Amino acid sequence: MTTDKTRTSDSGGRVLRVLKALRGHSLTGLSNGDLAKALSESPATINRCLNTLIAEGMATRLDTGRFALSVAVLQIAQSHANEMSLAQTRINEINQRVLAGASR
Repeated sequence: MTTDKTRTSDSGGRVLRVLKALRGHSLTGLSNGDLAKALSESPATINRCLNTLIAEGMATRLDTGRFALSVAVLQIAQSHANEMSLAQTRINEINQRVLAGASR
């Protein structure tokens, strides 16, 4: 797959990489240094990305000084899970109707 790099934002990409790096660290968070090392970016760059995420409500600074996904991101994930659950329920209902009709 090829992508047209002229139509993307390098800074936006960095912010999204930081967001993804926070995945799985909602309780303990990650430090600026942890993120910088993991993403091969400078701490200053990570700081700008984190400030953007915090300003947009997508990340939070924990009492420990570490950073984690915000409740808003977790709500997005939960909304997706709820939608998928409803879809699976609907699929199961249709399958039951199909199976009921097949046994006649």
